Amino acid sequence: MPDFSKRRIKDVIYEEYLGRIQRGELTHKDRLVDTTVAAEFNVSRMPVRDAFMRLAHEGYLASSTRGFTLPELKHRQILEIFELRRLLEPRAAALAAYELTQQDLETMERAVALSESTIESGDIAQLFNASEMIRRTWLAAVPNIELRDTILRYMAQIQAVRMATLRDAVSQRTLVTFHRQMLTAFSSRNGVDVELLILRFVLAGEESYLRASQTQA
Repeated sequence: MPDFSKRRIKDVIYEEYLGRIQRGELTHKDRLVDTTVAAEFNVSRMPVRDAFMRLAHEGYLASSTRGFTLPELKHRQILEIFELRRLLEPRAAALAAYELTQQDLETMERAVALSESTIESGDIAQLFNASEMIRRTWLAAVPNIELRDTILRYMAQIQAVRMATLRDAVSQRTLVTFHRQMLTAFSSRNGVDVELLILRFVLAGEESYLRASQTQA
C-alpha cells in the first residue's frame, strides 16, 4: 500500500496509476472504476476520481460512463495526427529555441541523462518520463500560444503511440539518440537546425509506429 503520510491521497493514486500505465501493466481491456480503486486504497471515491480525471486530462486515460480506460485510437487518426505533427511541431520547436532559459536547458540535460541511462537498464517507464520532460520543457517555451495549445490538444494521442512503440528495442535506441541531439540543437539556439531535427524526429516516430503496427498485424 502506498504511503499517504506526506502527500495528498489523490496525488499518490495518480502517481501509482501513471506508473502502472507507463510500465504496460494496464491494457485496453482493463476498465478502471472509481469505487473499486477506492476500495483498493481504502479511501473515498473523490480522490480516486480526481486522480483519474487528471490522467484523462493529460491523455493517459479516456473517460466513459462506465469508468476509465486507455485511449483507443484508429489507425487513420494516428496517421492524420502524425501529419499535423510534421506541419506544426518543427516550427513550434524552432520558435522555442530562442526562448528557452538556462534553467530549461538544465532540465532537458537531466532528462537526457535519464534517457541515456535506460540503454542499460531497459527501464521503459523512465525513458517515457524523460521523453515527456523534454517535450514539456520546450513546448512550454513556445511563444505562440495558439500554436502551443493546438499541439497540446493531441498530446493524448502522442502519449498513447509512444507507449505502444517504446517496447521495440530499435525505437528505444532511436529515441535516446534523438534526445541527445535535441539538447545539442536547443542549446545552440539555432532555429533552423532545431526545425530540421524535430521534423526528422516526428518522421522517425511515425516509422516506429508503422513498424509496430506491421508487427502486430
